[in-house]
Amino acid sequence: MASLARSLAAFILFALAALPAGAQSYPSRPVRIIVPFAAGGPADIYARFIGQRLQKELGQAFVIEDRPGGGSVIGTDAVAKSEPDGYTLLMMSNTHTVNESLISIKPFQLLRDFVPVAPVNYSDLVLVLHPSVPANTLKEFIALVKSKPHDLNYASSGPGTPYHMAGELFKAMAGLDIVHVPYKGSSGARTDILGGQVQMMFDAITTMAPNVRAGKLKALGTTGKTRSPVLPEVPTIAEAGVPGYEATIWLGIMAPTGTPKTIVERLNTEIRKIVNSADVKEAWDKQGAAPMNMSTDEFGQYLREDIAKWAKVVKISGAKVD
Repeated sequence: MASLARSLAAFILFALAALPAGAQSYPSRPVRIIVPFAAGGPADIYARFIGQRLQKELGQAFVIEDRPGGGSVIGTDAVAKSEPDGYTLLMMSNTHTVNESLISIKPFQLLRDFVPVAPVNYSDLVLVLHPSVPANTLKEFIALVKSKPHDLNYASSGPGTPYHMAGELFKAMAGLDIVHVPYKGSSGARTDILGGQVQMMFDAITTMAPNVRAGKLKALGTTGKTRSPVLPEVPTIAEAGVPGYEATIWLGIMAPTGTPKTIVERLNTEIRKIVNSADVKEAWDKQGAAPMNMSTDEFGQYLREDIAKWAKVVKISGAKVD
């Protein structure tokens, strides 16, 4: 009987030890984080930041691979078709929740083909003009656009991206006729507004603030509920002339459906530790980014609510994929 008890106890201990083994041994080789946006934008920048921190904590390389195109569809589809083993992850944004209603035909569905891992952060956007545009306030710009319907244009990093939807929402709420010029990524759009090829752009404060401070572009308004600590002298769009206006960009990590839950939870735990650390919060605050902290279930609910929210905005704004 004692021998049987010892054998049973050993079996139980073995079984308990085996349960988290997948997560405990993960990762045993390099992990790819695919960014379906152009290099140099917020998704690329923060994917590299998170990847470096994960590499330090987990002892394996986290390799960032930029695959822009199709308003995030190309890179996202590559992740959807990858092995669900935790070694290919997706850096996503609210572009993905917008695309669920904006792009009716695409090779994947977000909540069918991916599982939520963890959100990363969010930041406000800023509406900027090339210095050649004869407007110095939001009200002046609105009046200029209304005096020249379909004459001015604005750049975005592609259909469905936060920059595109911020522009469409602005057009709808201010009653403007301004032409959308989509690019394959934010870097191209940024280059062209700096060069004067386009007149206006919404961009993340985290990447555009240095150009504003250098006088290369004029900032007319930020998109949050309150002024940004990065550009405190710039009013919000809501206070500058379009009451109720609000738009942000947020980032998160997802994995292909079928990825072991132990690995998903391990990644969630590690990412939450990173975004909750005091030094990260301090650094991101200076950049205009705020950490997001959620469990996998909470992030899943957040995604469902964001999809529903943007479906309403797409309908109201009349936005279409160009």
